Amino acid sequence: MSNPDESKKQNQINIELKEDVAQGTYSNLAVITHSSSEFVLDFIRVMPGIPKAAVKSRIIITPEHAKRLLHALKENLDKFELVHGPVKVVDGKGGPGMPMNFGGPSAQA
Repeated sequence: MSNPDESKKQNQINIELKEDVAQGTYSNLAVITHSSSEFVLDFIRVMPGIPKAAVKSRIIITPEHAKRLLHALKENLDKFELVHGPVKVVDGKGGPGMPMNFGGPSAQA
């Protein structure tokens, strides 16, 4: 008979978080594309007044992992909203989307 503690240890992964990665990369736009075998998630930083935006990070995952990510995000958003209230997403027309004016006054020269 196998020892449950040994089996549990075998299923654990030691995850290393390097200091430069731990700082994170800010993104305020994600573009998601897919093929029959993978999902590509491009994380982009759009800045006000700058017409060009660069992909800051690209993550490629399998469809199975995309579905797991979807469920994990939903679960975490539900927990967040229980504590902080509903997250509002508005495109300026009353629907979901990303406001490109960043909610502040327009810059003038």
